[in-house]
Amino acid sequence: MIIQPRIKGFLCTTAHPQGCAQDVENQISRVRAGGLIKAGPRRVLVIGSSGGYGLASRISAAFGCSAATIGVFFERASKKGRTASAGWYKSAAFTRAAHDAGLYASNFNGDAFSAEMKSAVIDCIKRDLGQVDMVIYSLAAPARTLPSGETVRSVLKPIGEAFEGTTIDFNTQQLRPLTLEPAEPEEIADTVKVMGGEDWEDWIKALLENDCLAEGCLTTNYTYLGSQVTWPIYYHGTIGKAKEDLDRAAASVVSALQGVAGKAHVVVMKGLLTQAASAIPGMSVYLSLLFRAMKGAGTHEGCIEQTDRLFRTQLFSGEPLRQDKSGRIRMDDLELDDAIQDYVRRYWHKVNQENLGELTDFEGYRQAFLQMHGFDFAEVDYALDVEPDVPMPLEGVE
Repeated sequence: MIIQPRIKGFLCTTAHPQGCAQDVENQISRVRAGGLIKAGPRRVLVIGSSGGYGLASRISAAFGCSAATIGVFFERASKKGRTASAGWYKSAAFTRAAHDAGLYASNFNGDAFSAEMKSAVIDCIKRDLGQVDMVIYSLAAPARTLPSGETVRSVLKPIGEAFEGTTIDFNTQQLRPLTLEPAEPEEIADTVKVMGGEDWEDWIKALLENDCLAEGCLTTNYTYLGSQVTWPIYYHGTIGKAKEDLDRAAASVVSALQGVAGKAHVVVMKGLLTQAASAIPGMSVYLSLLFRAMKGAGTHEGCIEQTDRLFRTQLFSGEPLRQDKSGRIRMDDLELDDAIQDYVRRYWHKVNQENLGELTDFEGYRQAFLQMHGFDFAEVDYALDVEPDVPMPLEGVE
């Protein structure tokens, strides 16, 4: 079939297998160009590994450190002429590339929150790797089914007072006003349950109880703090409360890892267009301004540049970590540069329909969105008929 992007709101309902494979190939090439990270991990579990920072982390571990990797994700295979999800295609492409390079790569598709998934992954670790020396938690999910059977959902809302701003319609490129009412207390609590640190703790506890964590094991969890202009909807909103919970969870995980002399770090990454970020109201304007400023300064990074720099200059460099007073590793240093944020603040309330192309890099934002789903790569001929059904080796719970 000939596959074209079909966009509804902030969702693209199609994905291109060759384009997604090209994206993975480009990321692998970027990591390989930096050479081997000699002090890097050798056995890595990535929870939430099919896109964004999770996939980039898996690529950095495999092709930067020659690590065996286990990836956990929840993606859709192709069915009845419908394309698979982008995460399915990218995970399949990664697996092929890893196996071609002689690297171990195993995949689990299903609910990462569930006890069944944790058990299946633990069985795989025991059988194939013995233990892991790094656990990367990079899960972004809209809902979570609790052990009680209750399903709770996350919301993207402000807290305390309504949020009024502007967003950009992806299809029409029209700016339109945006108003969000504040979250109810139950919505805040549910968002923390879904996007906070509780499941990270549960994974580490289960892995420890089953002797799956090697001596000196390192675990990381990614967060985003952002700029002051986005704080009303992000840092001071429901998602910000969930991210605050990661700091609590990190302290708990550090304590739990003492028996294996392990370490746990919350890592603050820069603002980028990931599937999770594309759903945040108002972020299209901020990211378009940010892309313009950072590309102009020559400091713009994608997910793979961020994780590669994290591995090489922070986690496995042997040098002191760049941490804030809360102990988080800061990879958003380039985003929060005074000159970059001065540009964003100067034009935050001045962007309109007439100057959108002049003040922002909405075209770059748009390209990043399309490439996230395998479209708009110069190397791919999108007029060709392609097979949407792409196989991928899977284990365990589906």
